[in-house]
Amino acid sequence: MITLQPGDAAPNFEALDQHGHSIRLADLRGQRVALYFYPKDDTPGCTAQACSLRDNEAQLKAAGVTVLGVSTDDVASHQRFAQKYELPFSLLADPERKLVEAYGVWQEKKNYGKTYWGTVRTTFLIDADGKIERVIKRPDTKEHAAQLLK
Repeated sequence: MITLQPGDAAPNFEALDQHGHSIRLADLRGQRVALYFYPKDDTPGCTAQACSLRDNEAQLKAAGVTVLGVSTDDVASHQRFAQKYELPFSLLADPERKLVEAYGVWQEKKNYGKTYWGTVRTTFLIDADGKIERVIKRPDTKEHAAQLLK
């Protein structure tokens, strides 16, 4: 399992967002990026997390942070989710699990005694040079923006 730490180079990626636009980490050099991984569109925890980021977008932008969400859902699912909650940032589709595996967040999970593989909610704050500045493991979904702004 990959364990990325502060100071490590963030793995490069290219993925489609909810608008079908190709987003590449290399194109965001010079900006700080909050790359947040979440399990599934339109579920209670993931919705609370996305809305926390949406509601604090102005403060995040003022801090120079570009927000990108990632889940293994497809573009159409992201489009519905973003539209329903008026999310102003890109949600990257990763149905082939390339990003979740590159960032080490596709892991074995347990719930009610059942074991399965899924995305572990994790956020990577990437600095302007493409290095990991901070890793927030299992962020508080309702207070996620505040955690990033700390």
